[in-house]
Amino acid sequence: MWLNEEQKLDAAIRTYRKTLLQSTPQHIVIDNLFDSNKLDEVVSILQQESGWQTQKHTYSALYVDNAKWQKTQKKQRFVQRDLWQRPALSAVGAPDNVAEQFLAFLRSDEFMSWLSRIFKVALTDINVANPAINSNCFRLGATDFVNQHADDSPGREVCMLLYLNKGWQHNNGGELVFLGADANPVSIAPLYNRCVLFNPASPGSEHWVKALTTENTQQYRYNVTSWYWSE
Repeated sequence: MWLNEEQKLDAAIRTYRKTLLQSTPQHIVIDNLFDSNKLDEVVSILQQESGWQTQKHTYSALYVDNAKWQKTQKKQRFVQRDLWQRPALSAVGAPDNVAEQFLAFLRSDEFMSWLSRIFKVALTDINVANPAINSNCFRLGATDFVNQHADDSPGREVCMLLYLNKGWQHNNGGELVFLGADANPVSIAPLYNRCVLFNPASPGSEHWVKALTTENTQQYRYNVTSWYWSE
C-alpha cells in the first residue's frame, strides 16, 4: 500500500545495493519510493500547526530544557527543530491517524525486510526498547538548525530520511550535506518523496542541514527520520 511496487523488484534492489557500495558515505537517494497520494494525506496532517514541540540537543546532552540551552555555548548546540507529537492510540490500540499509520509501516516487517535486502543485514526491533521513538516526523523553520553530527551507535545499521516538501526550490536552502570523502561533501536537496538511506557507520557519514534561506518565516522543511537496528 505504501511502497511503489517497482521499488520492490529484484532489479531495483540490485541497483540500490550497487549504488550503496560505490558511494561515500554508503548511501542511496531514491525518488518516488512511496505512494504520493498516501504521502499527500500525511503532509496534510503535518501541516496543521497543532501537535508540534520544539526539540533541542547539545553535543553533551540530548533533549535539553530551555534553562540548560541558554547556558550552552552556541557552538555546542547542534539541533533545534520541531518534533511531531504522536496522537494517542484509539480504543482498539491501532493508529487511526494516517501519519501515525505511515510511521507504523516504517517499523513493519515488510519495510524492514526491504531494507534488509539492500543493506544485507537482518534488521529487527526485537531488542529495541521503544521502536516507535525511532521513527518520527520533524520540521525545520527559518531559525532552526541541524549542525554537523554522526548518527552511528552500536547496532544501528541504517538511517532513513524522507522529505515531504512539495515545490521546494533550490534557493530555499535546507539541503542535507554529508561530510563525504577528500573534502568533497555530498549535498542532497529535500525534494518531495525523496528518500535517503545511509549506513551511519560508513566513512563520511557525518552530516548537517544547510540553513533555510526563505524569507517566509512560516515555511517549514518537513522530513521523516527513521533509525534501524540489528540484533
